[in-house]
Amino acid sequence: MITAQQKQQKLGSGFGALSTADDVLTGTDLTGTTALVTGGYSGLGLATTRALVRAGAHVVVPARRPETAENALRDIPRTEVHALDLADPESIRVFSERFIETGRSLDLLINGAGVMACPETRVGPGWEAHFAVNHLGHFALTHRLRPAFAPVGARVVAVASSGHFLSDIRWTDPHFRTGYDRWLAYAQSKTANALFALHLDRLGAAQDLHAFAVHPGSILTPLQRHIPREEWLAQGWVTPDGTPAAGFKTPEQGAATAVWAATSPLPAERGGAYCQDCDIAEPATTDDMLIGGVKPWALDPDAAARLWDLSCELTGLNAF
Repeated sequence: MITAQQKQQKLGSGFGALSTADDVLTGTDLTGTTALVTGGYSGLGLATTRALVRAGAHVVVPARRPETAENALRDIPRTEVHALDLADPESIRVFSERFIETGRSLDLLINGAGVMACPETRVGPGWEAHFAVNHLGHFALTHRLRPAFAPVGARVVAVASSGHFLSDIRWTDPHFRTGYDRWLAYAQSKTANALFALHLDRLGAAQDLHAFAVHPGSILTPLQRHIPREEWLAQGWVTPDGTPAAGFKTPEQGAATAVWAATSPLPAERGGAYCQDCDIAEPATTDDMLIGGVKPWALDPDAAARLWDLSCELTGLNAF
């Protein structure tokens, strides 16, 4: 059996860092497919929704702010908005049960919503917000939607980040009950996204359900809303005149890797892999997050299984 490390070799997709989601979908007909995109009304998610619709898909967009989502999607056909708060387990249950009751099959699930570097926030039973929203909420949503997944070829994409470079899972204190650090909290949640995809693929492969984690690249979107503009400049994200720094992508370019992982036949045999720039990512050889790649702790199958068990314990979901 190919190991998680061995999967991390480029396939030569023909696309790259500058490719857009529309480029990736050129010639692809998604008519008759149903996709669900969390965060699909803002930033990368909105670019993802637009590209999938242009290729013929019907896109379901769950939203914590349904009115805002409806306004953003008003002129995009074949979209629908439903209320969902990823920080609220009951909201996830209600949304999922209502979707399953429709009897529709779900072909593509792109878990793209999230928070980044927010002030210390506690949700639910005291969960740290990054871990709760970015990981546990999507874990529960995927779990509960399992009966709706198409019997052939369903895919789940977890939008991770090179931010995972900064932290493995903090097994002794995943909720930062001591020493909260907004960047380490974000980083841990992005490692969790990668490990989630790795183990989900292991569990779902026999039913032809495959999962991938993706690093979209560096993009300035509303995700950075908690970060002061002066910090953008100090971090080198923008030039003094406010334009994105070299190496940053547009939202359409940032959406491309998730769309590629969700629809391309190329990575089908590499389920569980971590992707970037519309291809499989190679193991990281530096700590430069702009270069990217994937760190070994995001590819550890034992850690992935351990995180899965922890997530089941926390959410009360213990079967898949």
